[in-house]
Order: sequence, then C-alpha cells, then structure tokens
Amino acid sequence: MNELPLINMDLGNRFYLCLSALNSDVTPDEAQALWQNISVRYGEPQRAYHTLSHIEQLLVQFDSIKHHLSKPHIVALALYYHDVIYDPTRSDNEQKSAEYAVDALSSYLSPEQCQHIYALIMMTANHQIDESIYSVKYSDAAYLLDMDLSILGAPWPIYQQYTQAIRQEYAHVSDDNYRNGRIAVLKGLLAHPKLYLTDYYYRQLETQARDNINCELISLAAL
Repeated sequence: MNELPLINMDLGNRFYLCLSALNSDVTPDEAQALWQNISVRYGEPQRAYHTLSHIEQLLVQFDSIKHHLSKPHIVALALYYHDVIYDPTRSDNEQKSAEYAVDALSSYLSPEQCQHIYALIMMTANHQIDESIYSVKYSDAAYLLDMDLSILGAPWPIYQQYTQAIRQEYAHVSDDNYRNGRIAVLKGLLAHPKLYLTDYYYRQLETQARDNINCELISLAAL
C-alpha cells in the first residue's frame, strides 16, 4: 500500500485529537475539513522537504518532549500549520501561515489560543523567541523552534536527503546564487553560540548538527 495515504490518515486523526482536546464540541467532520485543507497545501508540487513527511517527523519529536510543554495541544497545532503556506520565491511564508491558521481555527478556539498559535508560527521566521511573550528560557516556544531545527542534527545520510530536498525547492535559483546563499545561511547558524535553545535538544543534537553543517559547507565550497 502507498505510504502517503497512511501518513495522511494518521496525521488527520492526530489533528482531530489535538483540536478536540481544546474544544470538545468540534465534530469529526469539521476537523476533517480543516485537515483536508492542510493536507492539500502540504501536497503542493513546489514542495520537496516542507511536505506531510516533515510534519510527521516533527510529531515524532513532539512525542518525545510533550511532557515538557505547558500547552502541548497548542504547540501541536502550531506544528501542523507552521508551513501550511510555502512558496520558495517569497519571504512572508511564516506570516501567511500564521494568518491562515488563525483564519482556519478562529471558529473553534478562543482569541487567546489563536494568538498563541500565531505567535509560535511567527517565531519560526527567524528562530528567535519573542521575549515580550515568552520570558521563560525553556518555554513551549523554545521546544517548538528546536523541533523545527532538529533535522540539522539528524544522521548524515538523512541530513543529505534534507539538503537535496531544499535544493529541489529552490530549483528556480541558479547554482552559484544558491551556493552563495546557502553558505551564508549555514555560516550564520554556526555563528550562534548554541543552535538549540533547550538542554534536551542541545545535549542530543548540537554536536551532530554542527558537524553536518561543516560537512555541507565543505561540499558547497567544492562545487
């Protein structure tokens, strides 16, 4: 059997459980309609990395750390919606995704819950915590941002698949421009004292992530 329908069904069921945990009045049909819209977005042809498989991988991470979260269902919904709008030629994907999430969920969640999801998604734009909202270092926001960067600390073969998928998404960019832009991004990451904000992810992934980034820089310099 094709693996994608199984992923889709599992993610759809989990979406309903997350949403119904916050609003017990949500019907399965309402949740299914919301999920179908998400699923269609993540299946768009311009995507190679930012697909349903990306959401599935993030939810695997989520299952490992959800006991650390104060509002796990809010974080899970933010994960579902954080890349729902994705056009590699634009720079406002996070804002558009956050707006999409609020528009989709405002009939089912409180304004405060929607604003929380909006803020979490917006923080994925620059991977910095908005300290006017989150003053605690190891907050839900820190875990969400670390989950989103967890691919950097994956085993090297998986990291290579990730870099190939990102290059595919930026097929409209010339090789020289892509190489220069990617090198700038990677060097910017390495300039941070810590890639990961939480102790959990720092201990588990920091060393591997820096090794992966350095290896990719070497390969890019050889092109």
